[in-house]
Amino acid sequence: MVNTFGHDTRAAWDRIAPRYDRTNTSTQMWLANEGLRRIGLHSGMRFLDVAAGSGALSIPAARFGADVLATDRSPVMLELLAARARQEGLIVETRVMDGHALELPDDSFDVVGSQFGVMLFPDMPKGIREMVRVAKRGGAILVHAYGDPHQIDFLGFLIGALQGVRPTFTGPSMDPPPLEFQLADPKRLASELGAAGLRNVSVGTVIEATEFASGKDLWDWIVSSNPIVECLLNPLHLTKDETEVVKHGLESMVRDRAGRNSAARLGNPVNIGIGTK
Repeated sequence: MVNTFGHDTRAAWDRIAPRYDRTNTSTQMWLANEGLRRIGLHSGMRFLDVAAGSGALSIPAARFGADVLATDRSPVMLELLAARARQEGLIVETRVMDGHALELPDDSFDVVGSQFGVMLFPDMPKGIREMVRVAKRGGAILVHAYGDPHQIDFLGFLIGALQGVRPTFTGPSMDPPPLEFQLADPKRLASELGAAGLRNVSVGTVIEATEFASGKDLWDWIVSSNPIVECLLNPLHLTKDETEVVKHGLESMVRDRAGRNSAARLGNPVNIGIGTK
């Protein structure tokens, strides 16, 4: 059985979509811009976003002037993405689609990208192969995936706060790693891109930084970021009072990190994998 502390199901993502769009999508657009610049996306290119969520990668791609198709299993996510695009006067086509089996012809897109998407696939290699299949000859593949979980501040903060009520809790098992971290090793990401038939493969790691003004803001961001948190918390059977203790713990850690600043800056490593078909 695959070790994952998240539920990669349509219902789970539909449920958290409004919160995710409110708290996470805009904070992750900086990362999207970084990856899109590295692959040289420009106006007129056909761009496919696989597991697009509510647009953290698709919206920046449309701002570059690309012709964007956003796909995701969650129709609610795509509705929110379309609303974001309309608000900015951007044109982004959306289609409900499983990234394991893209209903798209071969050799169709100049660039195919996935930000925190294909890394979650139960059959991640198949997802990458599908990305490669629909890319044009000479086209680029872009994959963003979480790096070393031990260096992810928000996860460390959450585990530390939970230890305030469950002292022996050490976080999710990493043997094998959960799906969320199956591409955390840059060498693994490079190997998977190469195995899918890409050339000129490169993987760089950047630090994505997000600022939080309070522990409440961090809690909201964490519980909205992925259904993983439900699966991390549910087995602990926290009472309402214990949950409040966890939130107070986060508040204390955020204040300590912020120091004299108005907000705490938390970082997490992200692997940016690029290859050419």
